[in-house]
Amino acid sequence: MTAIDTTTFDELVAPLRPGLLLHCYRMLASSHDAEDAVQETLLRAWRSIDRFEGRSALNTWLVTIATNVCLREIERRGRRLRPVDLSPAGDPVAGLGAPLTETVWLDPLPAAGLTWSATPADAVYEQKEAVELAFVAALQHLLPLQRAVLVMRDVLAMSAAEVATALETSTAAVNSALQRARAGMQERLPDRSQQRVLRDLGDETVRARVGAFVAAWERADVDAVVALLADDAVITMPPYAEWYAGREDLRWFLSHVPLQPGRRWSCTPTLANGQVAVEKRLWDDGIGALLSHSVNVLTFDDRGDILRIDAFLDPELVR
Repeated sequence: MTAIDTTTFDELVAPLRPGLLLHCYRMLASSHDAEDAVQETLLRAWRSIDRFEGRSALNTWLVTIATNVCLREIERRGRRLRPVDLSPAGDPVAGLGAPLTETVWLDPLPAAGLTWSATPADAVYEQKEAVELAFVAALQHLLPLQRAVLVMRDVLAMSAAEVATALETSTAAVNSALQRARAGMQERLPDRSQQRVLRDLGDETVRARVGAFVAAWERADVDAVVALLADDAVITMPPYAEWYAGREDLRWFLSHVPLQPGRRWSCTPTLANGQVAVEKRLWDDGIGALLSHSVNVLTFDDRGDILRIDAFLDPELVR
């Protein structure tokens, strides 16, 4: 390949960067780690661009580098966790323990700055399906090689031969890892992705449900919030290990902790992980301002009830 300068390299990789970020997030389950992995990928690519012979597409070459960067990070850090991975649902009356700030938690993927490419024709999963919390969490339970193979084959629609070359293994090993990965994902994924649920509910219904949730939370109306929940609704709050399930336990928790008298909230609908989300801010009397509190990713069931509230709390406020 003809030698190129920094400006030309930046122009070539700029359109590919969003896809690399999504790929690294799927592998690492952390938006911060994914950003670092993309930076490391592009640095390595620039340093070795003279060895890129053009036998594969530039994007395939970059994905190969990114995958190996991510595999090394997984080896160093291990898999990321959710509270449901640590213990059964808790009793809200027992209260919250100390936040586990040293635990390696799965974190959300904010929508800001994201762009979505078209889903490849041979892909098993849509691009947005493959960043939903349930999907990314399921990936974390796969062995690193299985995780890489499934993402490259079923999300990016790379051929088995391309994946084998990227991972320096055989096509047979890739096919074997893919079979095991698909079985593992099937055990952990819901019957229907959140993308399909949201499409069936329709934009108007979803907006109305989110609007009702925001309004009820801001006026601290526990009954109104609970009325929007599915019977088996779940709330998680990393970095707290405790999580609660069922409308009555959630009612007790909401009325005694986040929506207790005297708290003042401001909520803004947003998107994260290709799902509906709400950014929450909590009034601080000492500072006299609303402070960032959490990003709540909402998962709906087929009836439009809220099935999960995954509240990712601001670690600075928790500490």
